[in-house]
Amino acid sequence: MIDKQDYIMQHISKELSINVKQIANVISLLEEGNTVPFIARYRKEQTGALDEVQIRDISEKWTYIQNLENRKEEVLRLIEEQGKLTEQLAAEIKSAMKLQQVEDLYRPYKQKRRTKATVAKEKGLEPLAKWILQLPTEGDVFDKAKEFINEEKEVHTAEEAIQGAKDIIAEQISDEPKYRQWIRDVTFRKGKIASVVKDEEKDEKNVYEMYYEYEEPILKIVPHRVLAINRGEKEEILRVSILPPYEQIVEYLQKQELNKATIVRDLIVETIEDAYKRLIQPSIEREIRKELSEKAEDRAIHIFSENLRNLLLQPPLKGKMVLGVDPAYRTGCKLAVVDQTGKMLHIGVVYPHPPVNKTEQAKTTVIEILKKYNIEVIAIGNGTASRETEQFISDILKDSKSEASYLIVNEAGASVYSASDLAREEFPDLQVEERSAVSIARRLQDPLAELVKIDPKSVGVGQYQHDVSQKKLNESLTFVVETVVNQVGVNVNTASSSLLQYVAGLSKSVANNIVKRREELGGFSNRKQLKDIPRLGAKTYEQCIGFLRVLEGDQPLDRTSIHPEHYNEVKKLLKQLGVTESDLGSDKLKEQVKNLNLKETSSILEIGELTLKDICDALIRPERDPRDDVPKPLLKKDVLKLEDLKEGMELQGTVRNVVDFGAFIDVGVKQDGLVHISKLSNSFVKHPLDIVSVGDVVTVWVDSVDFKKGRVALTMVKE
Repeated sequence: MIDKQDYIMQHISKELSINVKQIANVISLLEEGNTVPFIARYRKEQTGALDEVQIRDISEKWTYIQNLENRKEEVLRLIEEQGKLTEQLAAEIKSAMKLQQVEDLYRPYKQKRRTKATVAKEKGLEPLAKWILQLPTEGDVFDKAKEFINEEKEVHTAEEAIQGAKDIIAEQISDEPKYRQWIRDVTFRKGKIASVVKDEEKDEKNVYEMYYEYEEPILKIVPHRVLAINRGEKEEILRVSILPPYEQIVEYLQKQELNKATIVRDLIVETIEDAYKRLIQPSIEREIRKELSEKAEDRAIHIFSENLRNLLLQPPLKGKMVLGVDPAYRTGCKLAVVDQTGKMLHIGVVYPHPPVNKTEQAKTTVIEILKKYNIEVIAIGNGTASRETEQFISDILKDSKSEASYLIVNEAGASVYSASDLAREEFPDLQVEERSAVSIARRLQDPLAELVKIDPKSVGVGQYQHDVSQKKLNESLTFVVETVVNQVGVNVNTASSSLLQYVAGLSKSVANNIVKRREELGGFSNRKQLKDIPRLGAKTYEQCIGFLRVLEGDQPLDRTSIHPEHYNEVKKLLKQLGVTESDLGSDKLKEQVKNLNLKETSSILEIGELTLKDICDALIRPERDPRDDVPKPLLKKDVLKLEDLKEGMELQGTVRNVVDFGAFIDVGVKQDGLVHISKLSNSFVKHPLDIVSVGDVVTVWVDSVDFKKGRVALTMVKE
């Protein structure tokens, strides 16, 4: 007989198309307390080089199926206790692959609150119901029902007895798992979802106008429309319902229950209609709405996660002197100069816009800053007054003939960070807006290091993120941040506590302890020193150390992503190649590695081939950053206005957000332009994410401009 764990693994293998051995290894690695990033990076031999997403999928499926198996055992026990468990029922429960199927099978045996049927049974009407269900061909229902009149049990008339029997039959029909499954499937396939306006006055901006009289097949409705309808219902603007194929369902139930001519035909037909309308339809509608919502939520979370991943992987502009500008009208534009390491050198404010209008004075101040600090790039936040500030900066660059260029930076979440305890701790003497200017400058220098200080939900690359399960969203976004941080690696001598706590195995308190010890030592000189950190035990050290880099230390291998557990093998390898640790990244070493026979060397060193390949890559590019392979952001010298746009005009733009129906592109005018999904490519596009990602620099053409609404429609398909 097949063991339960093997059965679960085979099921996961089938569902995820990953072989059983890989799944078994992943599960045992997880159960030993290893983190997903560590398994993905340093246990490739055991997993067959599965990535973080595949490992997490295995973990989630494993948990779901274990919960399913536990629920099956509980349901079998509960039915057994009632003495109603048959061999066939037990087999059906054991072979169920979804929680819903198990609940359907358990439904008839579930202890119910008092229903019409339980009341009728208490009144002794079950034998009458059984007689009706035998589909008698002769006799009279009323005569039979009179036998059940009982003043003591409050059955006063034959009609009351018949009604009680109908209630019992209706519940029995509604509890039949086979019927429920069939009705659920046919409603999904042939039903529609509909919405009508409930209170138009609450929809001040006519956001939900298209849903005031709306219906669409359940099979065809796309996730973002499900979420829009749900939100309209929540705000009490819409009334939403499921329109099932009623005639087909009732006909199916009649076929199941009426298999011969009988004197009780009309009575059974009435009972079926009551069972469906009163008992089956409402719960099936709830189940379908729940399933649609969950799928739509999962889709929205997936899109948000992908957008966040691409945002975090934006290439850093390393080694630049940056002026950060947080634009505003009345309160002025806050300025912050940060040096190549992100250290704040200057803070100030200018008032180039109405109502203050000190434009000339503002120009003089900015030109002085550009010269004094030798500014190379200006980062302008994209909030209120952003485009006016862009014009102001562009004019300065022209007038002063400065070599600097500028960039519009997505400042979503900067204000959240600026008002946080973390920002107050970092800059206790600055105003909230001044902290924003520093954050905007640093976002350009190292987007990842700055964005991890903000709650991922606030980074402005989602759609309907407030309408989805916040627990699921947080888990997914945290997973994305962890994955990216560990893929990039962290400089242990410059990383903030916010960044360190996303490193595999590190908690918030251990991250704080690392920063504290770093300050005491004036910086770490090797990885080994981290073993002395309070609460950083052997298992934590194993999990985190490969992702932590010591760049200027006394052990060259600490600069790389090579795990210390392999240092001995690496030293043997370097000796074999005739190079030393100080040759890391050199042409000499590259040449030697190029001619290396991986298969042969891996067996000599007794190290896996996949691991050896990773080690060689790290020796060739010791400080490799996956973000270096991403195109650099678009730097600008001049400004565009909406009025400058003409149909057919070619522009370069940066993808700011990707949603179900297209992508929003910043082409340098006030409003991001939309490339609709149909204009992303000449061929069919299943989802915009297949074509573009947040941060991509793309060529677009102007499709149309609506000056009144300030909207720009773009296309990526050249006419």
